[in-house]
Amino acid sequence: MEAMAENSLVMALGPAGTGKTYLAITAAVEALEAGQVDRIILSRPAVEAGETLGYLPGDLQEKMSPFLRPLYDALNDRIGGKRIKQLLADGSIEIAPIGFMRGRTLNNAFIVIDEAQNCTYNQIKMLLTRLGWHSTMVLTGDPDQSDLLDGLSGLKEIARRLEPVSGVAVVRLTDKDIVRHPLVASMLGVL
Repeated sequence: MEAMAENSLVMALGPAGTGKTYLAITAAVEALEAGQVDRIILSRPAVEAGETLGYLPGDLQEKMSPFLRPLYDALNDRIGGKRIKQLLADGSIEIAPIGFMRGRTLNNAFIVIDEAQNCTYNQIKMLLTRLGWHSTMVLTGDPDQSDLLDGLSGLKEIARRLEPVSGVAVVRLTDKDIVRHPLVASMLGVL
């Protein structure tokens, strides 16, 4: 939370269950409610975890909904389903598929890029260069759980390169930070 309050770009890296997504959503909601930003922008790669979902019916928001469920769950904990619908309708919360981000400048926004380990180096570079004035961007991900082919994820390399840059915080969480069931940490230790 301190890193998000003090930096325009935060990369939260760590294993499943460390609260990366939840904390990013919490900071985004707090910034919106405090009037520090005009909108929250949520994005997540539409990469299936080892299975093919096939054609998904509906508009863009409905197609992205299954991939964004963890973000909606965290939002629901923070502000409730009715308020989420209202903020989506008035544009205060925007769902922005990664493939549609090129060419945009995201001013006065809190941007959460979740599951960034499923983005290539070039996708992450493109996303990072969308950062506009008075905005905060948080990338979350577990470099050890990419659903891309080996060597395609750009998260670990981008974090390594950006770590010394002023205004960028790279937060590395470990299995000691897991807040899910204690068995999750034990399983990740042997898997």
